[in-house]
This record gives sequence, C-alpha cells and structure tokens, in this order.
Amino acid sequence: MSNNEFIELLYICIPKKLPDMHEFSIAMNIVDIATEYARKEEAKSVNEIEIEVGQLAGIVLEALEFSLEAAVKGSILEGAKRNIISLPGVVRCRACSHEYESSDFFSECPVCGAGPGEIIQGRELRVKSLIVE
Repeated sequence: MSNNEFIELLYICIPKKLPDMHEFSIAMNIVDIATEYARKEEAKSVNEIEIEVGQLAGIVLEALEFSLEAAVKGSILEGAKRNIISLPGVVRCRACSHEYESSDFFSECPVCGAGPGEIIQGRELRVKSLIVE
C-alpha cells in the first residue's frame, strides 16, 4: 500500500463531521446535570431542557447543538426537546456606568468612548429548566 492509498483510506475512515471537543465535553456535562436532577425528582423521562448560553462564553452554538445530538443518545434526555437560548453580552462602562450590548470583550462605550468595560452578562452557561415526567 502506498502512502497516497493509506491517506485516502484514512480520510474515508474519519467521520466527516466530528463534534468540537470543547462543546462535546460541555454537552456531556449538561446531560450529567439533567440526569442527576431527573433522578432526584424520580422522573422517568425529560420532555424538555432549556439551556442558556452567553455570547461571551466562548461556545459555538452550532457545535453545542451538534454535540448534544450525540451526547443525549441512550440518556434520559434522548427525545427531549432542546431549547438553547443565546444571551447577549452586556457591558457596564467603568467611566460613565452606561450599560450596553457587546459581542466582544474589547468594545468601547458608545456614550463616552472609554475602553473595555465590566462584563455583567454574557458569560453564562446553565441549564435553566427541565420539564420532567
């Protein structure tokens, strides 16, 4: 077998779409949290899960959704409706205290032009609610 044949075979064997490892580990933690809660409530199944993710949390929503597809297989969350809510980043200016939305850590205050402010919302990642049966 030549090197080119080996590389071609390797390419065929590797799945075309792998979940991002960061988001996949987060998805697995979400499944663990939901399973633990459902067990405490003596639930037989989870009908719906609501997850809040801040825009400044460093999580790619599409990758998290894809990872959750794989992570819920065989768990109490399999078949549950998944609602992922994106929370905007909100920053408070350190100079004038104006609060404004921002999609990054370095935006200037739109009122006074001061440099990066204090992030007060947008780093969240939490299971907000579960509907269990």
